[in-house]
Amino acid sequence: MPTDFATRHLGDAPDAIAPDGSEVRLLGALSRGSMAAFRLAPKAVSKAVAHRTVEEIWFFTAGHGRMWRRLASREEITEVAPGVSITIPTGTHFQFLCDGGEPLEAVAVTMPPWPGDEEAYAVPGIWEPTV
Repeated sequence: MPTDFATRHLGDAPDAIAPDGSEVRLLGALSRGSMAAFRLAPKAVSKAVAHRTVEEIWFFTAGHGRMWRRLASREEITEVAPGVSITIPTGTHFQFLCDGGEPLEAVAVTMPPWPGDEEAYAVPGIWEPTV
């Protein structure tokens, strides 16, 4: 069990750029999961990626857009906006875009915590990426 508490404040500048091209602001991590805020600029389209070992739950907090997901024979495009939550099981191919004039923003939990640069890998998407 953790022996320390951690406190973070959402920064103005990103801590990193995700493999899909979106901005990442780290929020916290424990031994079984981590949390980050993601932002995609207005009219931007992410790169399509999949994860080798982690699964994620995203909760959209601002903006409007679409999320494409494909796993085995299941494929769908979901309209995303504040209040919408989606899951990304391990191995899911996914790509998202921002349809509106304001950034598309989400908070995501990654389980287990994000392991590093080799976790995500590029896959064929359905839209031409702009980031």
